[in-house]
Amino acid sequence: MSYRNFLRNLGPGPVIAAAFIGPGTVTVCTLAGVNFGYSLLWALVLSICATLTLQEISGRIGISTGQDLSQLLRKGKSNLFFKYASMVLVLLAIVLGNAAYESGNITGANLGLEIFWKSPVFKIGFINIQTGNFLIGAIAFILLYFGNYKSLEKLLVALVILMSIAFTITAFLTKPDWTRVLEGFIPSWNNKEFLTIVSLIGTTVVPYNLFLYASLANKRWKKSDGISWMRKDIGISVILGGIVSMAILMVGAANTSSEVNNAIDVSKGLEPYFGSLAKYLMGIGFLAAGLTSSLTAPLAAGLVVCGIAGWSQDLKSTSMRRSMSVVLLLGLIFASFGIKPVQLITLSQLANGILLPLISGWIIWIGAQKSIMGDLKSSLRANILYLAIWLITLVLGLKSIGAVFGIW
Repeated sequence: MSYRNFLRNLGPGPVIAAAFIGPGTVTVCTLAGVNFGYSLLWALVLSICATLTLQEISGRIGISTGQDLSQLLRKGKSNLFFKYASMVLVLLAIVLGNAAYESGNITGANLGLEIFWKSPVFKIGFINIQTGNFLIGAIAFILLYFGNYKSLEKLLVALVILMSIAFTITAFLTKPDWTRVLEGFIPSWNNKEFLTIVSLIGTTVVPYNLFLYASLANKRWKKSDGISWMRKDIGISVILGGIVSMAILMVGAANTSSEVNNAIDVSKGLEPYFGSLAKYLMGIGFLAAGLTSSLTAPLAAGLVVCGIAGWSQDLKSTSMRRSMSVVLLLGLIFASFGIKPVQLITLSQLANGILLPLISGWIIWIGAQKSIMGDLKSSLRANILYLAIWLITLVLGLKSIGAVFGIW
């Protein structure tokens, strides 16, 4: 098979990589490296395995049923209370959550932009308005509102490649101790590392990516040969995303700064290795990470809203444009006016904590049903592995709920 044909048959996997490598992931991986060196690389391997497993199931469900997860939820014949309670949870976790976290995506992209261009800040009363945030928001709005899916996918692929190159080059230029790097893949932890381990896994295994990939996969492939291509697509993309996350952690481990609050701070600690080039590489990586997530968060939220409501999921439909615009504009308002949507984040965190084990358990159950999946149902051996993955999502869910109530 030709190289060109191979690339043409790959699908929306890079969109998933673009979605989970946002400013939040960059920051969590950086701080993991700063605080614990290379010792938590194994946790990223575990997170990639869990993500790969759940995304494969969601893609298989999308191709087998011709529907995405939100449509299946709406059309399900289960108990009415469970059905509507699940729909409310999904909307709370994904729509409100993505609206709240969109502000972080835009702000993160602007942090990278400010390495190259210091955007003006206008003060109106007590409010400082960042023009850089408006510029990032405007770019995202134009691409989502006037673009089509194929052009958007190509842009996200390009940004993921750019981000990968920036962070991977930065990691190699730090000349890491490869013996210590290899030791980092051997599982070990202490009480101080536990919450960071949970954060590393939690920032990769996210509910909205399951909805997003099922929706995009069923639009891209048919049953006949789609499963094989889907597995190649999600495998390459998630593993690539995992390598990027590991590179970011390695960059954090090489940091020499005395105080680090985010990934951009690390660039100051890398200057002994390669001078001012450090900040530009980190700037490119952070800008690409923020911009990709600022596109995928509204896209995923729009697909979920339209799927649950039974509206058109075409990118240029009125329903999709309105849904995406609401999420994007809320994020832009929060970011540009310095509003911290703490209540929305808390509410979505609680909903996510409940939703993640429920949704992962639900898709694992659907994947095992011959009446729904036919010949594409999960095998018994695979279901044993899926049970272990579900236990991980349960721990992540409990951690999110515990964080809301101040337990963790």
